[in-house]
Amino acid sequence: MWPVLWTVVRTYAPYVTFPVAFVVGAVGYHLEWFIRGKDPQPVEEEKSISERREDRKLDELLGKDHTQVLSLKDKLEFAPKSVLNRNRPEKN
Repeated sequence: MWPVLWTVVRTYAPYVTFPVAFVVGAVGYHLEWFIRGKDPQPVEEEKSISERREDRKLDELLGKDHTQVLSLKDKLEFAPKSVLNRNRPEKN
């Protein structure tokens, strides 16, 4: 008799456990909602890090004069001296 009972339980387990799990979940959801009370007012979402970075970069760009650019000779000063200035005479 026991093997037949275990076979029936194993065969119909999904049909029994799903409704039980659904009822337990629904009761838990409503119990939690009852304990918490009213929903809090939605908080305004703050800007993400990438949005704040974009805003900061735009603010920096607004304050610059884009017609004034460095010449190519001035840009060489930012390169490491050990590579590009090896054969150039020192500036006075």
